[in-house]
Amino acid sequence: MLHKIRFTRFAMPFLDRITVYPIKSLDGVAVSEVRILQGGSLAHDRAFAIVDERGDFVNGKRDKRVHLIRASFDAGIRTVTLRVQGSDRSQSFRLEDEVQALEDWLSDFFGFRVRMSQNAVNGFPDDTEAWGPTVVSRGTLEEVAAWFGGLSAEEAQARFRPNLILGGVPAFWEDRLFGTPGVSVGFEVGAVRFEGVNPCQRCVVPTRDPRTGEVIRGFQRRFSEKRKETLPEWAAVSRFDPFYRLSVNTRIPPSEAGKVVKVGDEVKIIHI
Repeated sequence: MLHKIRFTRFAMPFLDRITVYPIKSLDGVAVSEVRILQGGSLAHDRAFAIVDERGDFVNGKRDKRVHLIRASFDAGIRTVTLRVQGSDRSQSFRLEDEVQALEDWLSDFFGFRVRMSQNAVNGFPDDTEAWGPTVVSRGTLEEVAAWFGGLSAEEAQARFRPNLILGGVPAFWEDRLFGTPGVSVGFEVGAVRFEGVNPCQRCVVPTRDPRTGEVIRGFQRRFSEKRKETLPEWAAVSRFDPFYRLSVNTRIPPSEAGKVVKVGDEVKIIHI
């Protein structure tokens, strides 16, 4: 069910940045446009995941050493280059046909055997009920960074790992993109239809420096206090239990497969 809402238009919301994370839990890459896959996710986003021999994810929640891996990708996202934070030595791997060598590099790093799992249809989203890209505004990232003195908006982005960053709107504007439980909010990014489902509950990962894994003590408590204090009047308060939530989890209907979203696209809430 989609939710009819009324709101004051502060500015023209637009898509300011797109980031995909080709290997789940590793660094992302900014792209100027991205295609919607048949399963309703962004092309290349979390298409691969690192798993152990039991098939369990090897990620930042489980092993903070993940933060020490620097990953960069070529323009076509066909090759990944890995290095360990603080080292100048790097190695590149073609994602199509050098997976075994990539697995060997990662296994040596972690000290136990891992493999790469691939899902080219829907990727490996964190929220399996709202599996689309996560959405946040640049103003929100700037506001959250200000809660923690030495952080920049770029570091806040690296900690919270959103896919779509909106410009032209104030902090927490994206809290308009979900309703009460069971109620989605329809919105469009360019020609692509989305459904905003819920505010994303965060894990331990944002508490850590994305380059070193060093923890900011009291991060979750301070974040929750400030989130409650600054919660917009239009936000569905019932969705913030706990208040340790940031960005919007979405779904993309099957009808949108094959369409493309681009940086600069206008963002519009749909009145139904």
